[in-house]
Amino acid sequence: MENKDILALSLSDLRDRLKEEKSTLNKMKINHTVSPVENPMKIRESRKLIARLSTELTKKQKAS
Repeated sequence: MENKDILALSLSDLRDRLKEEKSTLNKMKINHTVSPVENPMKIRESRKLIARLSTELTKKQKAS
């Protein structure tokens, strides 16, 4: 997901997307512990996406 897509999301969409990404990250971490993930860079990408979503959510909350 690109930054321009994140900027276009509303507050409720950001919250929903953030919740989904966090659950996905947790599942990937658990699966990676049991057996190595095919592409471990996906874990890093997911963490960065969560950070971007959190940052934009905080910005929008403070603006309103």
